[in-house]
Amino acid sequence: MTRPAAAPRTPLGSRRPDWAGRNYVLLTAATVVTNLGTHGALIATTWAVFEAGGDAGDVGLVAMARFLPLVLFLLIGGALADRVPRHRVMVAANTLNCVSQAAFAALVLAGEPRIWQMMVLTALCGTGQAFFNPAAEGMLMASVSGEQASRAFAVYRMAMHGATIGGAALGGALVAFVGPGWVLLIDAIAFAVAGGMRAFLDVRGIPERAPGGGLFADLREGWHEFVGRPWLWSIVAQFSVVVGLIGAVESVYGPLVARAELGGARPWGIALAAYGVGTLAGAVLMTRWKPRRMLFVGTLFVFPIALPSAALAVPLDAVGLTAAMFVSGVAIEVFGVSWMTAMHQEIPEEKLSRVSAYDWFGSTALLPLTTALAGPAESAFGRSEALWGAAALMVLVTALVLLVPDVRNLTRRTHTKEIAGGADPAPVPAAATGTVPASADAEGAVRRNG
Repeated sequence: MTRPAAAPRTPLGSRRPDWAGRNYVLLTAATVVTNLGTHGALIATTWAVFEAGGDAGDVGLVAMARFLPLVLFLLIGGALADRVPRHRVMVAANTLNCVSQAAFAALVLAGEPRIWQMMVLTALCGTGQAFFNPAAEGMLMASVSGEQASRAFAVYRMAMHGATIGGAALGGALVAFVGPGWVLLIDAIAFAVAGGMRAFLDVRGIPERAPGGGLFADLREGWHEFVGRPWLWSIVAQFSVVVGLIGAVESVYGPLVARAELGGARPWGIALAAYGVGTLAGAVLMTRWKPRRMLFVGTLFVFPIALPSAALAVPLDAVGLTAAMFVSGVAIEVFGVSWMTAMHQEIPEEKLSRVSAYDWFGSTALLPLTTALAGPAESAFGRSEALWGAAALMVLVTALVLLVPDVRNLTRRTHTKEIAGGADPAPVPAAATGTVPASADAEGAVRRNG
């Protein structure tokens, strides 16, 4: 009788699982710190505009000022991150974010900030994110092994969204009790702490890049890699619409409905926190569930992302909105882990940041436009009608992307990637875990990263 293969054990004296190398732990911890500050600051920025006498159009302009440089500089940031050590790009970006948010906090605390001043400072913050995002995504994907990538990305996102829960809930409460200026100052401090942590990332295990033909040659190479994969560009095109609409809903309409119908910043902060709880639940699910047709399953889970727009259009009460945000959070996390898994599996390590830059660029390209037009759309069609239109468009583009064969048919396969930088673990054979390997978002980007 043959005994089943034993599951891999954590080395004696170590509390970390085999796939959690030094870089992975540092990246995860730094992301927790920044998310705690950033998700409170997003609420604080909106209320700072309101306290300065701004309306829906002004909120949209300030949001546009953040997103526009993000779009303009993403491709340059991706090419740069594949040419120089990624951790240096990340630390420099965190420094810029720290300075800009500290200046924003000082402006608000001093009283009477002007809309153009807030736009300039949020634009600087967006510029930092444009250089940070591709470098961070490439660094994370290079820090885990192929066999354990899916679980590693799910745990990373659990930590990230756990911080989102705390940041949004705490941010909403602090805005109500002490004002937006102090919340912005906390965000600046968080960027300083996270930048210090990222300075200790170990890049010795990452192969040196071969000299290329310059920045534009690198961008062309990344473009060919991007357009040569139908699953990649079709989903990015889909999320260009989805993320643009989510940006308008969460940056403009959500706070407006909360102020007019729900009682202010606190219930909106709780709703955002419920979204974070949903992403956390989705990440827990994805540590166990490894769908074979990962992009097909992930795309099916994009449909519920339209629920918050519909809930705000009705509008539902605070409980109903919170439930819709929770379901949306679970759904985006199933997609997010599936997407990161596909990227990690299919894209060569030396091109990860450039391809990620095209991904981020496409996914955020419409954000400046949608956030700027959110106010005028409300005036032209009505707030409820604009929100129903956003929900319908999300459903439509998601249905269309399912027509792409590669989206429906891309499957997991057994492969191994080297772990870069401070990686103590050895790869675990697929037979030992009973699964086939995977590969790998925030943010996010609030983006589909959450």
